[in-house]
Amino acid sequence: MPFSYQMGDVVQLKKPHACGANRWRIIRLGMDIRVKCTECDHSVLIPRARFDRLIRKILETAKNDRENTTNDQE
Repeated sequence: MPFSYQMGDVVQLKKPHACGANRWRIIRLGMDIRVKCTECDHSVLIPRARFDRLIRKILETAKNDRENTTNDQE
């Protein structure tokens, strides 16, 4: 089942990080995806095809602040 993720989402991957945490924030999207451990702030660059195999679930979705501020101004 493919996941629909975006920048700023917190995801759980197949294996935890060496620090013991298994919560990763997506900080860059493209052909490669950069994720940052939410506990120790170590970042890792993973090819998108491999990331799609490693992702288990989306724990938190990103809040789109730009969309909210645009609607408030109208």
